[in-house]
Amino acid sequence: MPFGTIRVQSLLRAVIPEAHSGPFEMIIVMQRGASEPQIEHLTKYLASRGILAERMDGHEQTVIGIVGSNGGYDIASLSAMSGVQEVVRVSTPYRLSARTSHVEDTVIKMPDGTCIGGNAPSIVIAGPCSVESEDQLRRTAECIRKAGVRFIRGGAFKPRTSPYSFQGLGFDGLELLKKVSEEFGLFIVSEVMEPAHVPAIAEFTDIVQIGSRNMQNYPLLRQIGNIRKPAMLKRGAGATIEEWLMAAEYILAGGNDKVVLCERGIRSFETSLRFTPDLGAVPVVKKLSHLPVIVDPSHGTGRREFVSSIARAAIAVGADGVMVEVHPDPDRALSDGAQSLTFELFEEMMGELVRVADAVNRPLLVEQFHAAAQHSVPVR
Repeated sequence: MPFGTIRVQSLLRAVIPEAHSGPFEMIIVMQRGASEPQIEHLTKYLASRGILAERMDGHEQTVIGIVGSNGGYDIASLSAMSGVQEVVRVSTPYRLSARTSHVEDTVIKMPDGTCIGGNAPSIVIAGPCSVESEDQLRRTAECIRKAGVRFIRGGAFKPRTSPYSFQGLGFDGLELLKKVSEEFGLFIVSEVMEPAHVPAIAEFTDIVQIGSRNMQNYPLLRQIGNIRKPAMLKRGAGATIEEWLMAAEYILAGGNDKVVLCERGIRSFETSLRFTPDLGAVPVVKKLSHLPVIVDPSHGTGRREFVSSIARAAIAVGADGVMVEVHPDPDRALSDGAQSLTFELFEEMMGELVRVADAVNRPLLVEQFHAAAQHSVPVR
């Protein structure tokens, strides 16, 4: 974990009384009695990697502060070098996603002016786990649109645990999503799995989703950094918050500043739910980062009877939205039917979310649906 300024100043003053902490990314404290060749070897090692370092000699110890770098160092390797006592990271490694570098909340604006993040109304993203047919998609789109939802989710490419499970309809599924979304005036959220597919899938979608299994697929993240479509980054089931933000850093570093984080449950010792919904991550991430955060209670619980409860809690704790799975006939769904809401349960949940959102003074984005709205096409 990064150390605070007070921790760094105390450490520096203990070694070099006159020193004060500068704009350091990291400080390296040499052992008492470290030899000059050991210190010179370290400074030359840093210089060879283009790392700016400042040497400070005390009465008994030497401290080297790293002022600037392109990440060309490894903390474990530095700690193991001869003569090094301690390596202390000062700043966060996720500079672009950190709130310290971007004090104001990032607000992602859709083409029609709908906003995600900041003080904008919380959003709901809803739809089937997998696109199965045009009829399934159209019935679902009509249900969620009548409830006031503007975002439809649907998997066309599915990363399944078993290679024998339904893998999605691929680009045919994206064609169906595009057709139905234009009919009902909905924005599309769909997952991409392969770097080579990113440009094509970005043409079909309004928000490109990176699933939890691909959170640390760095070639994929780099490719998404090259596009300018909003990207939704799901937290990996075994990822820490720092690892999650570091994954977002890959996208931001590529030039795509439209990143939405999605908490979808982590793997723990508890087995009563599919995963453990980490709602505490929402306020933690909002303190550490400026990026919008939404919650996926469908994957977080894996059981439809608990989806509404976690969705309500997510809105109450300050999430910028929720994403839930909805299906006309969950018991016959080709994937994740157990966690998919029926139309009736979805409508009931929406009413509950509106009341919770009003109670915490963060209205829910709901838009009344009229027949004429079927001709309202999102501008992409």
